[in-house]
Amino acid sequence: MSYTFEERVIALAGVFQAAKLVQEAARHGHADASDSEICYRSLLVENPESVLDVYGGHIDNVRSGLITLHEQLGMQEKKDVEVTRYVMGMLFLERKLSKSPQMQESLSEGLEQVRRQLEHYSIDHENIIANLAGIYGDTLSTLSFRIMVSGEPSQLANTNNANRIRALLLGGIRSAVLWYQTGGRRWQLLFSRGKIIDTCLELLKEHDQ
Repeated sequence: MSYTFEERVIALAGVFQAAKLVQEAARHGHADASDSEICYRSLLVENPESVLDVYGGHIDNVRSGLITLHEQLGMQEKKDVEVTRYVMGMLFLERKLSKSPQMQESLSEGLEQVRRQLEHYSIDHENIIANLAGIYGDTLSTLSFRIMVSGEPSQLANTNNANRIRALLLGGIRSAVLWYQTGGRRWQLLFSRGKIIDTCLELLKEHDQ
């Protein structure tokens, strides 16, 4: 299946959106509910017909990610080293995941269990979030490299919020998988920066029309 550069940027925006949500949750104990739901649901989309289908089929569902991506790559005064660190961590973990069929199978089994749970709970219910966090803990957290999340100690120590952060990281890595599937590579963040920025602006204009 061939993908457009726009679709690649949409997937990358999904990674940046998750990174921003992780930062918000770690600092404040909560993150945008609508964007968080999009992140969680992206994990459960099977056989999408397009990249946008992973995010509910609407470009406005990744608007905050597009804004964050544009700020990080194109606006020196808006750059946030912490968000960049989370993004690069998620892209790195995706590469580790891609080399472990066993871990991929464990992820698939865990997400299938979450789909069954959704017959009884909403996507943002603490039981669902705890299950997603558990999947992350049982798989990606077992690797030698871990994403170190900074924030308010009281928020990081709160069990429900810690679960939220892990679930959001898992959603971000799902977007990283999609980004690589569409032809994205880490070097493009430097050498295709101008094209990514221009595409972000075009997609944001499309959203605002």
